[in-house]
Amino acid sequence: MTALGFLYPGHYAEDDYPRIEQLLASDIRVDLVHTDAGEGAHRVDTLRRIGSPQTLAAGVEELRLSGAEAVVWASTSGSFVLGWEGAHEQVRTLARTAGMPASATSFAFVHAAREIKARRVAVAAPYPADVTDLFATFLRAAEVEVVSVHSAGAATAGEVAVWSAKEVSALAHEADHPDAEAILLPGTALHTVAHLAALEKELAKPVLTANQVTVWEALRLVDRRVNAPGLGTLFTREPIVQV
Repeated sequence: MTALGFLYPGHYAEDDYPRIEQLLASDIRVDLVHTDAGEGAHRVDTLRRIGSPQTLAAGVEELRLSGAEAVVWASTSGSFVLGWEGAHEQVRTLARTAGMPASATSFAFVHAAREIKARRVAVAAPYPADVTDLFATFLRAAEVEVVSVHSAGAATAGEVAVWSAKEVSALAHEADHPDAEAILLPGTALHTVAHLAALEKELAKPVLTANQVTVWEALRLVDRRVNAPGLGTLFTREPIVQV
């Protein structure tokens, strides 16, 4: 059994995680600990606060007791708002506190884009424009070319948590660009796992979404790969472990 640990801010799209666990159809357990998300506002000051060392440390002990082998901070914006160096320091601190390999969703997007060899991407973000621009800047710092950016302008995580498949699809289509080799949908409050296959079919290109890449990143940390086509192109790369 491989146990993966996640620190998830608040209660929004956490049901994506048991859905992913089912689609993996393997000896993999997905454990979530909910951290304080405050009011869930997509504001830089709030996003910095929810990813503070104190907030993340509060959930670490529960994950250790669950037997987790790696931990991922399941927030994109709660990481990239710190900038490239700040996000690295956040993850280093989390790894030291947890005593296990650690990462965050912002880095998961970078690693996932490299995995599928997507050098040019489009960003379809639920956030206001200023927060979205920080994500694009983060990606460029990782030498990922951003060819298109669309901001939906949602003020809170709670707003996007109730979006339907149609609304998620519209978000992705707004950002799509002929030069984009993949579409990135940040925001772990977005329900996307049930829509991945349809989105990739509609857009005719890989789609990377926050909760999807977060679990993939945890598997990467423990040197596991699982072929799970229901989770999109990212999970159909040559697997280390076939199920």
